[in-house]
Amino acid sequence: MQFIVASPIAITQYVFANAGLLSRALWTTTQSAALGFLWGNLTALFLAALVILQPRVERAVTILALVVFCLPLVATGPILRVIYGPGEGPQITLAALAVYYTSFLALRVGLRAVPQSWTDLMRSYGRGSWDTLVTVRMRASLPYGFAALQIAAPAAFLGAMVGEFTGAERGLGVLTLRSMRALDTDGTWTIALLATAVSMTVYFAIGALATRVLKDRPPLLLATPSQSQSQPIWQMGLSAMGLAVLVLVTWHGMMELFELNRFFAKRPADIWSFLVTGPNAESMRQTLWAALRETLTLTLPGYLAGLGLGAGLAMTVVMFPKLSALILPVAIALRSVPIITTAPLLILALGRGAVGTITIVAVMIFFPTLVACAEGLRQTPGAVSDLFRSYGAGRLRKLALAQIPAMLPAFFASARMAIPAGLLAVTTTEWLATGRGIGNLMALTASTSNYNMLWSATAALAVFALIMYLAAEAIERRVLQRYASEQTRP
Repeated sequence: MQFIVASPIAITQYVFANAGLLSRALWTTTQSAALGFLWGNLTALFLAALVILQPRVERAVTILALVVFCLPLVATGPILRVIYGPGEGPQITLAALAVYYTSFLALRVGLRAVPQSWTDLMRSYGRGSWDTLVTVRMRASLPYGFAALQIAAPAAFLGAMVGEFTGAERGLGVLTLRSMRALDTDGTWTIALLATAVSMTVYFAIGALATRVLKDRPPLLLATPSQSQSQPIWQMGLSAMGLAVLVLVTWHGMMELFELNRFFAKRPADIWSFLVTGPNAESMRQTLWAALRETLTLTLPGYLAGLGLGAGLAMTVVMFPKLSALILPVAIALRSVPIITTAPLLILALGRGAVGTITIVAVMIFFPTLVACAEGLRQTPGAVSDLFRSYGAGRLRKLALAQIPAMLPAFFASARMAIPAGLLAVTTTEWLATGRGIGNLMALTASTSNYNMLWSATAALAVFALIMYLAAEAIERRVLQRYASEQTRP
């Protein structure tokens, strides 16, 4: 057991023996995480404002953001190191990439959580979309904005550490790799606890700030149910083709813009040749499909389990606030510890079968779901809560009839956040621990410089993530048309 879990005494001794080294590494990683946190959230705010001001570009912006977020670290890390060279560029960029997508989805929900009467009033005074965004929507989005920042805090620190795995010279990520290679259990657990402590500090600091700022009770969002306007099949197909072309053009354009070597930075034409017109195309497709099928059978159960666990814990925390002191620290700790550290330990404890991998996927997903859904539950309008209280309704009745409907926009935002997070978790686990699936295939092809297969696997994962996203979006639209119609309108 001492080779898996370090004792508190051993961790304390390690801290005192390596205090200088740990403090310097912690400062380096914290700087990168802070800059990534800042740039990632600024990017998310820009994208959320863009889709509110220009609803026609929402689908394209959202899908491009999803595709970029789905790029695996085993592919993006070396490319970022080539682009930036030595320095902290990859760490900051990966920290920003770990943050921007989840914050974008949360802010988009918040910017739409506005009573229609408020926007009608702005329109009656001749104010345009920009004035409405700044004066009304930004203020209404603050609860979701603070929730996004809380979700982003551990994600940014984790992203900075993962960026240090790509060849940095210093930082907690570098120390983590050294400790793992040396089988130094004390060092690995000490670094994990340091990362957790920083993430928890920032998380609770943001929560304290939100408590001081958010004094008003949530407004009553009255909006008439929106009617579904189904598009003709040909129009839907044309739209899908346009989005596919946009993704391919962006992919090719970014490679050419940075003049990346075609040996490791493959273009769409290279992948087409490899999988379709190449001499061994059929064999390569069979290999790719077999690995992808293995991965998908584990991703979906873990995805659903993580969503259910996060939403269930959010309801528990809101109904019984005293339990938050027990649940939240554990949740933050599980999210803050790098998956590269936790995956082998969990697999060792639970086995290399489906149970271990599904558990890791659920652990990666449930924390953002917990935070977002808890904030969504708290957005139950004050007038509705007063009504239930006046009739003496119990906690369960209020939860079922008032709080869960108020939570639905946040829940569906979490469902979309969880798609790339689940894929990241399962591929990392396959790479480090199980030796199966597309994660293992990507690791093997990266080690043998078979970048055609690596980028083919990346493209396959992006396509699957897009299919899951569109399915979640379709369900979301049908549900929110009835319970939160303001979220389905431009």
